[in-house]
Amino acid sequence: MSDQDQEIYVSREHKTGHYDKRLISKIVKEVENGLPRKEAIRIYGLGKSSLDSWMRTYGSLEYQEKSKRKTYTNLQKRTIVSAIEQGRLTIKDAKIAYHIKSEKSIRDWIKQYKSEKVEICIENTLPMAKVKPSVQDLEKEALHKALQEAELRIKALNTLIDVAEDQLKIDIRKKSGAKQSQK
Repeated sequence: MSDQDQEIYVSREHKTGHYDKRLISKIVKEVENGLPRKEAIRIYGLGKSSLDSWMRTYGSLEYQEKSKRKTYTNLQKRTIVSAIEQGRLTIKDAKIAYHIKSEKSIRDWIKQYKSEKVEICIENTLPMAKVKPSVQDLEKEALHKALQEAELRIKALNTLIDVAEDQLKIDIRKKSGAKQSQK
Protein backbone atom coordinates (compact mmCIF):
# COMPACT_ATOMS: atom_id res chain seq x y z
CA MET A 1 0.00 0.00 0.00
CA SER A 2 1.42 3.42 -0.94
CA ASP A 3 1.72 6.36 1.45
CA GLN A 4 -1.02 8.11 -0.51
CA ASP A 5 -3.47 5.18 0.02
CA GLN A 6 -2.64 5.05 3.70
CA GLU A 7 -3.20 8.81 4.04
CA ILE A 8 -6.70 8.45 2.57
CA TYR A 9 -8.04 6.52 5.54
CA VAL A 10 -5.64 7.68 8.25
CA SER A 11 -6.81 11.26 8.46
CA ARG A 12 -10.24 12.48 9.43
CA GLU A 13 -12.14 15.34 7.86
CA HIS A 14 -12.40 17.14 11.22
CA LYS A 15 -11.77 16.40 14.86
CA THR A 16 -15.27 15.01 15.47
CA GLY A 17 -15.24 12.96 12.27
CA HIS A 18 -15.22 9.18 12.21
CA TYR A 19 -12.18 7.06 11.54
CA ASP A 20 -12.10 4.78 8.53
CA LYS A 21 -12.98 1.17 9.47
CA ARG A 22 -9.83 -0.08 7.70
CA LEU A 23 -7.68 2.14 9.91
CA ILE A 24 -9.54 0.96 13.02
CA SER A 25 -8.99 -2.65 11.98
CA LYS A 26 -5.29 -1.99 11.36
CA ILE A 27 -4.80 -0.32 14.76
CA VAL A 28 -6.67 -3.10 16.59
CA LYS A 29 -4.50 -5.76 14.91
CA GLU A 30 -1.32 -3.86 15.80
CA VAL A 31 -2.35 -3.63 19.46
CA GLU A 32 -3.28 -7.32 19.52
CA ASN A 33 0.14 -8.12 18.04
CA GLY A 34 1.96 -6.30 20.84
CA LEU A 35 1.94 -2.57 20.08
CA PRO A 36 1.48 -0.86 23.47
CA ARG A 37 -1.78 1.05 23.69
CA LYS A 38 0.05 4.25 24.70
CA GLU A 39 2.13 4.01 21.54
CA ALA A 40 -0.93 3.47 19.35
CA ILE A 41 -2.59 6.49 20.95
CA ARG A 42 0.52 8.61 20.35
CA ILE A 43 1.18 7.41 16.79
CA TYR A 44 -2.39 7.76 15.55
CA GLY A 45 -3.46 10.72 17.70
CA LEU A 46 -6.28 8.80 19.35
CA GLY A 47 -8.14 9.26 22.58
CA LYS A 48 -7.73 6.51 25.17
CA SER A 49 -11.48 5.87 25.32
CA SER A 50 -11.65 5.51 21.51
CA LEU A 51 -8.96 2.85 21.49
CA ASP A 52 -10.52 1.07 24.47
CA SER A 53 -13.89 1.06 22.71
CA TRP A 54 -12.36 -0.26 19.48
CA MET A 55 -10.54 -3.04 21.32
CA ARG A 56 -13.81 -4.11 22.95
CA THR A 57 -15.80 -3.86 19.73
CA TYR A 58 -13.35 -5.05 17.07
CA GLY A 59 -10.78 -7.02 19.08
CA SER A 60 -10.61 -10.79 18.69
CA LEU A 61 -12.42 -12.94 21.25
CA GLU A 62 -9.07 -14.35 22.33
CA TYR A 63 -7.71 -10.85 23.04
CA GLN A 64 -10.87 -9.76 24.84
CA GLU A 65 -10.84 -12.81 27.13
CA LYS A 66 -7.16 -12.30 27.90
CA SER A 67 -7.60 -8.63 28.80
CA LYS A 68 -10.97 -8.99 30.55
CA ARG A 69 -11.02 -7.69 34.08
CA LYS A 70 -11.97 -10.39 36.55
CA THR A 71 -14.46 -9.45 39.22
CA TYR A 72 -14.73 -11.15 42.57
CA THR A 73 -17.88 -11.54 44.65
CA ASN A 74 -17.94 -10.36 48.26
CA LEU A 75 -17.97 -14.01 49.32
CA GLN A 76 -14.80 -14.73 47.32
CA LYS A 77 -13.12 -11.63 48.75
CA ARG A 78 -14.04 -12.59 52.31
CA THR A 79 -12.78 -16.15 51.74
CA ILE A 80 -9.43 -14.84 50.49
CA VAL A 81 -9.13 -12.31 53.34
CA SER A 82 -10.00 -15.00 55.92
CA ALA A 83 -7.36 -17.36 54.51
CA ILE A 84 -4.74 -14.62 54.76
CA GLU A 85 -5.76 -13.58 58.28
CA GLN A 86 -5.69 -17.20 59.45
CA GLY A 87 -2.19 -17.61 58.04
CA ARG A 88 -3.17 -20.25 55.47
CA LEU A 89 -2.05 -17.97 52.62
CA THR A 90 0.23 -15.00 52.20
CA ILE A 91 -0.91 -12.07 50.09
CA LYS A 92 1.51 -13.17 47.38
CA ASP A 93 0.20 -16.77 47.47
CA ALA A 94 -3.42 -15.53 47.26
CA LYS A 95 -2.53 -13.34 44.27
CA ILE A 96 -1.12 -16.36 42.44
CA ALA A 97 -3.75 -18.89 43.54
CA TYR A 98 -6.75 -16.71 42.66
CA HIS A 99 -5.22 -15.03 39.57
CA ILE A 100 -5.50 -11.55 41.07
CA LYS A 101 -3.60 -8.91 39.11
CA SER A 102 -2.22 -6.88 42.03
CA GLU A 103 -1.44 -7.34 45.69
CA LYS A 104 -2.90 -3.87 46.30
CA SER A 105 -6.38 -5.20 45.52
CA ILE A 106 -5.98 -7.81 48.23
CA ARG A 107 -4.70 -5.23 50.73
CA ASP A 108 -7.72 -3.05 49.93
CA TRP A 109 -10.05 -6.00 50.61
CA ILE A 110 -8.30 -6.62 53.94
CA LYS A 111 -8.86 -2.97 54.94
CA GLN A 112 -12.48 -3.14 53.74
CA TYR A 113 -13.33 -6.23 55.78
CA LYS A 114 -11.23 -5.31 58.80
CA SER A 115 -14.07 -3.04 59.93
CA GLU A 116 -16.35 -6.09 60.01
CA LYS A 117 -13.75 -8.34 61.59
CA VAL A 118 -15.03 -10.02 64.69
CA GLU A 119 -13.19 -12.61 66.66
CA ILE A 120 -15.50 -15.60 66.95
CA CYS A 121 -13.66 -17.20 69.83
CA ILE A 122 -12.96 -14.45 72.32
CA GLU A 123 -11.80 -15.66 75.64
CA ASN A 124 -12.69 -13.26 78.41
CA THR A 125 -11.21 -14.43 81.62
CA LEU A 126 -11.26 -12.02 84.48
CA PRO A 127 -8.30 -12.21 86.77
CA MET A 128 -9.20 -13.43 90.20
CA ALA A 129 -9.84 -10.35 92.17
CA LYS A 130 -10.40 -9.91 95.83
CA VAL A 131 -12.46 -6.80 95.16
CA LYS A 132 -16.04 -7.23 93.99
CA PRO A 133 -16.54 -5.63 90.54
CA SER A 134 -18.49 -2.39 90.61
CA VAL A 135 -21.88 -1.96 88.95
CA GLN A 136 -20.24 0.29 86.35
CA ASP A 137 -17.71 -2.41 85.47
CA LEU A 138 -20.46 -4.98 85.11
CA GLU A 139 -22.45 -2.63 82.85
CA LYS A 140 -19.36 -1.98 80.70
CA GLU A 141 -18.71 -5.70 80.42
CA ALA A 142 -22.36 -6.36 79.48
CA LEU A 143 -22.25 -3.61 76.84
CA HIS A 144 -18.97 -4.94 75.49
CA LYS A 145 -20.41 -8.44 75.23
CA ALA A 146 -23.57 -7.13 73.53
CA LEU A 147 -21.41 -5.19 71.05
CA GLN A 148 -19.39 -8.32 70.25
CA GLU A 149 -22.57 -10.31 69.69
CA ALA A 150 -24.00 -7.57 67.43
CA GLU A 151 -20.78 -7.50 65.39
CA LEU A 152 -20.91 -11.27 65.06
CA ARG A 153 -24.53 -11.07 63.86
CA ILE A 154 -23.55 -8.41 61.30
CA LYS A 155 -20.73 -10.58 59.98
CA ALA A 156 -23.05 -13.60 59.80
CA LEU A 157 -25.72 -11.60 57.96
CA ASN A 158 -23.17 -10.14 55.53
CA THR A 159 -21.87 -13.62 54.80
CA LEU A 160 -25.42 -14.91 54.35
CA ILE A 161 -26.21 -12.08 51.92
CA ASP A 162 -22.97 -12.75 50.00
CA VAL A 163 -23.82 -16.44 49.65
CA ALA A 164 -27.37 -15.65 48.58
CA GLU A 165 -26.20 -13.06 46.02
CA ASP A 166 -23.63 -15.48 44.67
CA GLN A 167 -25.99 -18.46 44.41
CA LEU A 168 -29.10 -16.60 43.25
CA LYS A 169 -27.17 -14.20 40.97
CA ILE A 170 -29.14 -11.17 42.18
CA ASP A 171 -28.20 -7.98 44.03
CA ILE A 172 -29.79 -8.04 47.45
CA ARG A 173 -28.00 -5.05 48.96
CA LYS A 174 -29.43 -1.70 48.04
CA LYS A 175 -27.01 0.28 45.93
CA SER A 176 -26.25 3.83 47.04
CA GLY A 177 -28.10 6.49 45.14
CA ALA A 178 -30.94 4.15 44.19
CA LYS A 179 -34.32 5.78 43.71
CA GLN A 180 -36.89 5.07 46.38
CA SER A 181 -40.60 5.00 45.66
CA GLN A 182 -42.68 7.57 47.48
CA LYS A 183 -45.75 6.30 49.30
